[in-house]
Amino acid sequence: MTTATFPIPEVRLGVTAEDYGQMPDDGRITELVKGRVVGMPRPFSSHGYYCTNIATALHNYVQTLDIGRVVSNDNGVVTERGPDTVRGPDVAFYSYTRVPKGPLPTGYWPTPELVFEVLSPSDRTSKIMTKVGEYLEAGVLAVCVLDPEKRVLAVYPHDGLGRRYEVADILTLPEVFPDFQIQVCKLID
Repeated sequence: MTTATFPIPEVRLGVTAEDYGQMPDDGRITELVKGRVVGMPRPFSSHGYYCTNIATALHNYVQTLDIGRVVSNDNGVVTERGPDTVRGPDVAFYSYTRVPKGPLPTGYWPTPELVFEVLSPSDRTSKIMTKVGEYLEAGVLAVCVLDPEKRVLAVYPHDGLGRRYEVADILTLPEVFPDFQIQVCKLID
């Protein structure tokens, strides 16, 4: 009988957000957690599909109203300093209030207003809830967590109780957008 072995991700200690942003791309997916570069598993293709659905829905809404920018692909968001933590949300929204129109700024942008995380089969609830808490403490107004396997979406607002949406429900995000609405199934199917 053979046993599969998986490499243990390399961990570097005492790294600042600025150092982390200057590190060469070695092809691994990582986040900076309390000054430590931590490897993450590469998501399956379906993860990218869900992220694209979310980013497209938000982008279309935001572009129509010309109110900001939507980013994806694990863009860096500094959630803590001393030691530094840089998380990579799947999709995020920045209003022109936080990132003004014009040329894109270099480095890490200020905290976004809205973050979406899409659960992968390897994600543990405790780790996701830690990220949700970090985003909210950093100033994100609402964090949405999509669970494609359970076909539900949870919204954690900065100043209120969380909400759970089933696949047939209409998602609203009044903390960020007064009139945004989309059926949750449009983000999953």
